Amino acid sequence: MGPMVPVARSGGVSIYCPIDGRYAFYNSPYPAHRLMTGIDVYPNTTTDEPMPSPINGEVIQVRHVKAPSGHGFKAPKFDVVTIIRSRDDQVRIIKVLHVETEIGEGESIRVGQSMGPLIRSGYFGYQTPLHAHIEVRPHGDPLRVRGGYPIDSLLDLKNLKLTTAITGTVATSRPGYAMIKLNLDTPGIVADVGGTLGILDGGIPIYGWFGLHVENPIEGAPVKLLGKTIGRTINVAPRTCVAECTYFKVMFGHASVDAFFILLPSGEPTIVMTSRRRGELNLSQGTEFSLAVD
Repeated sequence: MGPMVPVARSGGVSIYCPIDGRYAFYNSPYPAHRLMTGIDVYPNTTTDEPMPSPINGEVIQVRHVKAPSGHGFKAPKFDVVTIIRSRDDQVRIIKVLHVETEIGEGESIRVGQSMGPLIRSGYFGYQTPLHAHIEVRPHGDPLRVRGGYPIDSLLDLKNLKLTTAITGTVATSRPGYAMIKLNLDTPGIVADVGGTLGILDGGIPIYGWFGLHVENPIEGAPVKLLGKTIGRTINVAPRTCVAECTYFKVMFGHASVDAFFILLPSGEPTIVMTSRRRGELNLSQGTEFSLAVD
């Protein structure tokens, strides 16, 4: 497996991502993301290759939990929750979801070590790539949706440049889905957050809310993308916030689409686009691309 790089901190615990992978704090409807206590790490794979561990610790519990059937894809009847005692801080527990963990209870695990294959869980949407969900939690409260420690990115939020156009090239494509490498020299799409600049994170308008990485955001601030107001901040922390969507559409030509803002350790700005109707979008690799907000 390739090198791992730290991308986040939570409760004194470092969380890592493969250098050729992706990560996001808000790209999911799961409540922990809206509560700013979860991160998803996407290794660069579309197969059942093993997930490299994003943390250091000791596996103390592996639980199989019932999961719903897949939304337009075949999914197993069970998902897996792995509970790991942090090596960074012994009173911290890490919860990892969507990995068929092959490390036994009581065994140590280190960053980058194979945990086991990823699970295409029935909790995923049809467009959701394989990934592991990670939360850092108090020792006596490992399983609840609420109660995790706030999570902070390690993104450099200084000297950001406002995004004035969203253009790029299709890097990966399948029916209804396209990953776009953007023509930008910033870590991601940068929006105006009440006069301050922040990096977008999450899916719009699919979830009705999204996240931003921004220094000292103010609650109630308007969020503008390409000059259009797309939301207002509702939950703020020193370096991040959540915003509720206002009414708008993301347009690819004449088609209304959903856009997902994701982060790469390499810093290359990338987005994922999906059709609002399954399979409606079909782009070829290398296609030049642009998005508008209406």
